[in-house]
Amino acid sequence: MRSKVRDRGERSGGTLGYPSDRLLEEVAYIAYHFHWPYEQILGLDHRERRQWVEEVAKINKRLNDELNTDTSESWR
Repeated sequence: MRSKVRDRGERSGGTLGYPSDRLLEEVAYIAYHFHWPYEQILGLDHRERRQWVEEVAKINKRLNDELNTDTSESWR
């Protein structure tokens, strides 16, 4: 049985054949940072979900780098 397709011909959620532990990790990461509901996150196709994960990771890295820079400068 085939899943419903979107207007662009993509499968909803993009989870077919994707490791469930990896999917759970992505959902938890996005939900934690954006407070989006589970169903909304699963409704994203795989590529879009990965893009959000990467964007959140960039933001976290930048904030951590800024915090570490501020901390190291205060010790000088």
